[in-house]
Amino acid sequence: MTTYAAPYAARLTVDYPTNELSRLTTFFRLIWVIPIAIVSSVIANTLWVATALMIATRQRYPRWWFDFSLEMARFTTRVGTYVTLLSDRYPSTVEEQSVHLEVDYPDVARDLNRWLPLIKWLLAIPHYIILAFLGIAAFVAVVIAWFAILFTGRYPRSLFDFVVGVFRWSQRVNAYAFLLVTDKYPPFSLA
Repeated sequence: MTTYAAPYAARLTVDYPTNELSRLTTFFRLIWVIPIAIVSSVIANTLWVATALMIATRQRYPRWWFDFSLEMARFTTRVGTYVTLLSDRYPSTVEEQSVHLEVDYPDVARDLNRWLPLIKWLLAIPHYIILAFLGIAAFVAVVIAWFAILFTGRYPRSLFDFVVGVFRWSQRVNAYAFLLVTDKYPPFSLA
């Protein structure tokens, strides 16, 4: 696992596949991911509003709510790594698999501004813009990797690292704007 000099509230690593990747599952990936992607997106997109309201009105972030939100973030990240071919294993709802997402639990009263959760999504707009362009580049990288896997059974390491870097950046923005675990503005970095 990667060690960070000044850790951000969210840290993501994905294990590089050492075995040859399945050409068959790679070829049909977009079809096989549909059921799990639907479940993932429906649940994950409703959590942040309730979290923002809890922090703003009661200045609370119950541990059980955080744990549930964290597990949903881990699950949606596993789905994302499956779609982008970073992992051959169908996303598990309980196992970590090759995706390691750590997010720090906040001390709400001490570390979080009570009203900032209501506008963090707005403050993150510069990240969304950059992530949109990085997402396009990552899409191109995944398409190239798709062909590479079909022909060689391997994900080119440089493309793998780039796509993981985009996921890492996105998870830091997610931790700031939607998981609401930190008021520290996310760095503009793939590392």
